[in-house]
Amino acid sequence: MTESARQTERRLEQAVLELLERRGPTATICPSDAARAVYEGDDEGWRALMEPARRAARRLVTAGEVEITQGGRPVGPEDARGPIRIRRAP
Repeated sequence: MTESARQTERRLEQAVLELLERRGPTATICPSDAARAVYEGDDEGWRALMEPARRAARRLVTAGEVEITQGGRPVGPEDARGPIRIRRAP
C-alpha cells in the first residue's frame, strides 16, 4: 500500500469517528458518508472510496471504537454482506 493510500485510510477512519461524534449516541452512518467527507472533488469519485471506507470501519471494530450493523443488529465485520451501517461501540 502506498503512503497516499495509507493516509486516505487514516482519513477515512477519522471521518467515521468525527461523523459519529457529531450525531446522537445511537446514530449510525453509512460508509458513503465517510467516503464523501474524505473525497476531494465534486463528482461521483467518492464511490472509489467505498471499499476503503468499509475497511476503515472494520479496523475501527477491531479497535473497539465502532460496530457494524445490518438490519439494526450488530454483525461481525467478516459476516457483513451488502449495505452496512456504522455506530459507536457501546
